[in-house]
Amino acid sequence: MLGVLAAALLVMFDRWRRGSFVFGAALLVGALLRAFIPSSRAGLLQVRGKLFDVSVMATVGGVMLWLATSIDSLGTD
Repeated sequence: MLGVLAAALLVMFDRWRRGSFVFGAALLVGALLRAFIPSSRAGLLQVRGKLFDVSVMATVGGVMLWLATSIDSLGTD
């Protein structure tokens, strides 16, 4: 949640590329945590099955990181 909060603050202060990078990284960390934490302790990371949760969070996190690094900044951060 701290990663998502940091990403929201960065986006709020017009640092959208950094914010989307931090959000993507937070999703990848969440996917790793969901993969290794037992389902009884997963809390809000548990939505569906473990395989579904990990694969969706890792995919969306990877796409967000790719977008944040591949889009030209055009003079913005």
